[in-house]
Amino acid sequence: MKVLISDNISSKCIEILKNAGLEVDIKVGLKPEELKACIGDYHGLVIRSATKVTSDIISAAKNLRVIGRAGSGLDNVDKTAATKKGIVVMNTPGGNTITTAEHTIAHLVSLARFIPQATMSLKAGKWEKKKFMGVELYNKTLGILGIGNIGSQVAKRMQAFAMNVIAFDPFLSEDKAKIMGVEKVDLQNLFKRSDFITIHTPLTPETKNLINKKTIKIMKPGVRIINCARGGIINEKDLYDAIVEGKVAGAALDVFEKEPPENNPLLTLDNVIATPHLGASTKEAQENVAVSVAEQIVDYLIHGTIRNAVNFPSIPSDQVSRLQPYINLAEKIGGFAAQIFEGGITEITIEYQGDASRINTAPVTIAAIKGFLSPMLEETVNFVNAPVIAKERGIEVKEIKSSDEGDYQSMVALRIKAKDKQSYFAGTLFSKKDPRIVNIDNFKVEIMPEGELLFMYNNDKPGVIGNIGTLLGKNRINIARMHFGRETQGGMAISVVSIDTHASQQIIEEIKKLPNILSVKQISL
Repeated sequence: MKVLISDNISSKCIEILKNAGLEVDIKVGLKPEELKACIGDYHGLVIRSATKVTSDIISAAKNLRVIGRAGSGLDNVDKTAATKKGIVVMNTPGGNTITTAEHTIAHLVSLARFIPQATMSLKAGKWEKKKFMGVELYNKTLGILGIGNIGSQVAKRMQAFAMNVIAFDPFLSEDKAKIMGVEKVDLQNLFKRSDFITIHTPLTPETKNLINKKTIKIMKPGVRIINCARGGIINEKDLYDAIVEGKVAGAALDVFEKEPPENNPLLTLDNVIATPHLGASTKEAQENVAVSVAEQIVDYLIHGTIRNAVNFPSIPSDQVSRLQPYINLAEKIGGFAAQIFEGGITEITIEYQGDASRINTAPVTIAAIKGFLSPMLEETVNFVNAPVIAKERGIEVKEIKSSDEGDYQSMVALRIKAKDKQSYFAGTLFSKKDPRIVNIDNFKVEIMPEGELLFMYNNDKPGVIGNIGTLLGKNRINIARMHFGRETQGGMAISVVSIDTHASQQIIEEIKKLPNILSVKQISL
């Protein structure tokens, strides 16, 4: 079998692949049409961030069985197209955790003490001690946005600097926060109290432009902001204006919305330090991910074992057709629930009823956890690491099985618990393969969990549906489907509208102002 390496990678990767008996070709810097022309010859593809594996490339990959990313990010791979074609997509989560955490700390310290600016000044023959008056980190408050693998490593290290560490993370429980020695706060509190803010979340519709004119206004005067996560989480124009106005004392950026950041005005400011996306750029990290991806590809192509796959669980091939619809259902329910439920999660119980209780539930449970954790975590959650991530975050996972069929022949449900509340989400399969969400906290519904959805709590009053439809129509947003459920006539109700395009925040705010609308959330599945 043949493996193509299309990006620069450590020689250790090549050595492991060849020692396993695989034929290896190294073709770095291929243009898209060149990659498309040759990809049909290969069973495995090893990439980093430079190669873009589009649906067009995948359609030409007639023999390709696995794509291995030496690193965690998979923005450059069309995972949907790969999944449809049966290609396993693997990454190497955790290989650059320490490296990225250390790079964040280097940025933080350099920002506090003007290290890059003072170096440039001194090399220019100047001696400007007064100009580069810094601030101590001692007893300052560090706000961490997202405290997963990388964020927790930053917290641990900055506690050694005697910083007061506070954190916002939708999956952080109070008990886990205490174990980590950090204070769990809400987002507004973090903005209000932090002297330094460091970002460790993924780029999602919820986190895009999270740092903006409105949120910067809440922050302390003189706050300093570090981003070694993803470009786009900070609104760069709003940050520029805030630094020029003096509200923000400085920023340290390793990532940008557009990379390279051509003519970015932030780079003209003296109190902005920046690096060209170097978070994972150490010899150790690159060797770690190179070795990991090579070993994973060997395991799969030679032994048939799947590890760190983002689109397939590790299940025997003869069970795939039976389990795949349930895996898809559970992941959809989890992703749906995560975008509605708020609070520090302490427990997730996956309940199987009827026919669902008689399947191999282990991969389905993992799919539910993966679906639930994925929307808001900065690390890539896959079928292998989802249980570990849940445990690290203090989330207890339980299973309950019942052969009783109840209202449906087969049902999978998630019961989500926080310290002071819980929610229930249940789904079933129509025609044995099509997922539907049929119960949300005892509201009977029939929701197709796909695409863009607007989820609303509202009073069951005349005119609600018409008002929603009119407003969306006025904003040229087409409605694909509408689903409704209510407790009692005239009581509380749920409305779920499936729309063809993502609704802007302005439209969401307009919906909130409609009569009898109690709350609105946009869900992406």
